[in-house]
Amino acid sequence: MTEAHRFAPDGGIPNSRLPLLVWRGALAGDAGAITRHFAAHGWSNAWTDGVFAYHHFHSNAHEALGVSRGTARVRFGGPAGEVVELRAGDALVIPAGVGHCREWASGDFEVVGAYPGGADYDIRRGDPSEAAEVARRIAAVPLPGGNPVNGGAMPGW
Repeated sequence: MTEAHRFAPDGGIPNSRLPLLVWRGALAGDAGAITRHFAAHGWSNAWTDGVFAYHHFHSNAHEALGVSRGTARVRFGGPAGEVVELRAGDALVIPAGVGHCREWASGDFEVVGAYPGGADYDIRRGDPSEAAEVARRIAAVPLPGGNPVNGGAMPGW
């Protein structure tokens, strides 16, 4: 079953009409296996690391995360958003504009990030002077051809 989380704008974090999607226990293997799994479903330009401990979002790309090790609590939607506990094997798609910030992580926490079609991504922190530009960029982000877990439709998108 896929979890869907929706967020209203929160200060400088615009969020999205599209839901954050979470698939629990959907992935197996290490970071390399998750990178290959995502790429097989059209999500690439991958990196392996953690989640920043400050509120940020991407205005020009949707982002897939696959948890390869450990656990973490990540707040989505901005400072007034919702904390979601993540653990190894979970997969997520964060729509362009949806804020995220690591609040806590185990010492071994590791995620793989990837983008539909290998899109490039920016890092925005909700600067009010960028609001109009950010809104234009988010509106221009195309919907992905499929999800990074099984290539199927994006539930609720």
